[in-house]
Amino acid sequence: MAIDESKIKAERELPWRVETRNSMKPKDRMAIERVRMREADPAERSRTYEEVNRGLTLEEAVQESHRCLDCPQPLCMTGCPVEINIPKFIKNIERGEILEAARTLKETSTLPAVCGRVCPQEKQCESKCIYHKQNKPAVAIGYLERFAADYERESGNLSVPETAAPNGIKVAAIGSGPAGLTFAGEMAKKGYDVTVFEALHEIGGVLKYGIPEFRLPNSIVDVEIESLRKMGVKFEADFIVGKTATMDDLRAEGFKAFFVCSGAGLPRFMNIPGENYLGIMSSNEYLTRVNLMHAADKRYDTPVFFGKNVAVIGGGNTAMDSVRTAKRLGAERAMIIYRRSIEEMPARLEEIHHAQEEGVEFIMLSNPVEYTADEKGRVNGVNVQKMRLGEPDERGRRSPVPIEGAIEHIDIDLAVVSVGVSPNPLIHNSHPELEETAKGTLAVNDETLQTTCSDVFAGGDIVRGGATVILAMGDGRKAAAQMDSYLQSKA
Repeated sequence: MAIDESKIKAERELPWRVETRNSMKPKDRMAIERVRMREADPAERSRTYEEVNRGLTLEEAVQESHRCLDCPQPLCMTGCPVEINIPKFIKNIERGEILEAARTLKETSTLPAVCGRVCPQEKQCESKCIYHKQNKPAVAIGYLERFAADYERESGNLSVPETAAPNGIKVAAIGSGPAGLTFAGEMAKKGYDVTVFEALHEIGGVLKYGIPEFRLPNSIVDVEIESLRKMGVKFEADFIVGKTATMDDLRAEGFKAFFVCSGAGLPRFMNIPGENYLGIMSSNEYLTRVNLMHAADKRYDTPVFFGKNVAVIGGGNTAMDSVRTAKRLGAERAMIIYRRSIEEMPARLEEIHHAQEEGVEFIMLSNPVEYTADEKGRVNGVNVQKMRLGEPDERGRRSPVPIEGAIEHIDIDLAVVSVGVSPNPLIHNSHPELEETAKGTLAVNDETLQTTCSDVFAGGDIVRGGATVILAMGDGRKAAAQMDSYLQSKA
C-alpha cells in the first residue's frame, strides 16, 4: 500500500501544524539532545519480571517531540510497515494533544503500545530520519509512540477506532499474533464479521508466549485485545484449525475468506551429538512454559528446568529473551554462545545492552558441536568449536570459519537452543491444497498475499519464516486491504 502523499501534504499545511512547526527554528530543534529512556536498576530487575524500560514523562516526550522537523517528505513513514502518520502524531504531542496523538496512531496501527516497546524502530522508521544526514541520532519515534499509547491507557480515555456499518460477511484469522490482530482490526473497521481462531488457551500468540513480561507486559497486550473486542472482533481460543475444524468446515458455517497467520512455532535444532539429552530444549518451549504457562510461579505446576549454568545458543532477540529469562530464574552463569562476533548479532542493540547490564556472559565466535551428559542422561556440558570470521555471506555478514583443533568444553546444566524456527506443518498437512515453498512456508502472491486458494490469504511468520512484530502487522494490514478488494469483486 502506497502512502497517500497528497493527504500527507494537505495535513502538513493545517494551521495548527504550521504554527507548531514555526514555533521553533530548525537549528534550535536540531540542537536538542535525544532523550534517554529511564530504566530499572540492572541488579534489581535481573531478579524480577518488572518492565526494564520505564517510559517517558510528559516533559521528556514534549521535549523530544520538539526535535521533529515535520519534513516536507517524511521519509520516516516509508520505513513504517503499517504507515503510521509519524509527523502528525509527534506534532500532536508537541502541542500537548496527547490523546489526539494516540488516535492518530490507531488510524493505521492496531498495537501502538506493543510496537512502541518491541519494534526495531532503529532499523525501520528511525533509520530513515533526516537527522542521520547530520550525523545526529534520529528522533525517538518508538519512545514517543509508546508514550502516547501509555498516556491514553493510563488516562482512562481509551479511544476505539470507528467501524463501518456491518456488512454481514464472515471472515477468519487463523492465529492471534500481531498479524492476526492487525488483520482483525482492519477488517472490523471495514464492517466485516471477524473471528480470530487461536490454538492456545490465551489470545495474543507470540506476544504472549514468546516475549517476556520484562519487555512486554501481558496487561499491555490484553488492553489492545480488548479494544478489538469493542470493535466487534470475536475470539475463539483452544481452537486448532485443521484439527478442531478444517477450513471447509468453516466455509460450511458461512466464512467467506481466511487469513492464515499461525506463525512459525516449529523450532529448529542443530542436529549435533547429544542434542536429545535431558536439559536441552528449544527457546520456543522454554519461553512458552515460563511466559504463557507460568512455570516460574509456585502457584502453577508447569515443569521447567531451573539451571545454574545456562547456555543459550543463538544471537537473535529470542536468544536474548531466553538468556535474560534464565537469569531471572536463578541462573548463576547465564551465557550466550554465538558463532559470530557481537557486531554480527541480529538482536537489537538495546536487548544486547540490557543483557550485558544484567550480567549475561557473551561467548562469541563459538559454535556447539557436541553435548555431554552425566550417567543419568542429564546434560552437563557442551563442546564448542572456536571460529574466526571469513568472507561476508549473501546477507553481507562475515561467515564464521572453524579454527582447526580449537575445541573448548563449557560446563552447563541447561541448554536453550535458539537458532531459528519454521512454520508448523499442521496447516499444510490438513489443507494440502495450499502450496508450500521449499522452506516449508506458505506460498503467496507477493502483491495480494493470496495463496493457491483464492479465498485464503497468508502473512506473518508462516510466510516469512520468522520476522519482527511490525513486519507481521504490515502483512495483516496488507492482507485486509487485499481481501476486502477480493470480496467486493465477488459481491
